[in-house]
Amino acid sequence: MSCSAESLDRVLLQLGPLSIYWYGVIIATGAFLGLLIATRETERLGLKKDYMVDIVVYAIPVAILCARLYYVIFEFDRYIGEPWWKVFAIWEGGIAIHGALIGSFLTAYVYTKVKGLSFWMMADIAAPSLILGQAIGRWGNFMNQEAHGGPVSESFYNNYMQYLPNFINQQMCIDGTMYHPTFLYESLWNIAGFILLLVLRHKFNPRRGEVFLSYIIWYSIGRFYVEGLRTDSLYLFSEIRTAQFISIVLIIVSLIIAVYRRKMGLADKYYNGKKVKK
Repeated sequence: MSCSAESLDRVLLQLGPLSIYWYGVIIATGAFLGLLIATRETERLGLKKDYMVDIVVYAIPVAILCARLYYVIFEFDRYIGEPWWKVFAIWEGGIAIHGALIGSFLTAYVYTKVKGLSFWMMADIAAPSLILGQAIGRWGNFMNQEAHGGPVSESFYNNYMQYLPNFINQQMCIDGTMYHPTFLYESLWNIAGFILLLVLRHKFNPRRGEVFLSYIIWYSIGRFYVEGLRTDSLYLFSEIRTAQFISIVLIIVSLIIAVYRRKMGLADKYYNGKKVKK
């Protein structure tokens, strides 16, 4: 449907030639809150909170690099004939969350092996923080008017979107067309996942590794459906969206790992470290 609205300013603060964008501030806020929650849980379990801080410090540059490489690999045709430095031009856009997650997980795995820690325990600690950070980070996409869905119909707007806060609808009005706020769909899904993981962790005392695997499954289910609405997807093949394919693979692999770890006795500890009673 057609619309008319003035978008929000992407720049939060202008300090001479330096522009501070809402996107960066929102991403940093999500990362800070996630780290705060993770370090408190680390201490609750009797571990040094510096472990989680170190993982985050090491993981951030690796995650950014992997997020960019992931994007460039699937959009390689765009960079053929371009100057070589364009591959690293993140400021022009083009990073992928799945690439960032891969980089973060690899960093955490190497770090825990070097320190003699349980990767699964540290992953369990980080899982709620990760999905909360993703929920907050989607609002950075909102400020940039990106990662949105296709145009909405007038009936959909009247039945659903008119009840949203006005500032959301104004920001989703882009060049005279109203678009699906897929950032909001995914953010709400991730907030629900954050609550679910906290309940799972503190009320049901799952076995080690299963909070993290539950995070992967929950996030992947939501991402699969939201990705189908987006207009900026990376494609594996002509009609197969990369994020949807990866989401299906992650769900299947996570279920297999969870069953395998139980069958082989590898998940014989609860999340809090107590031995499972046979």
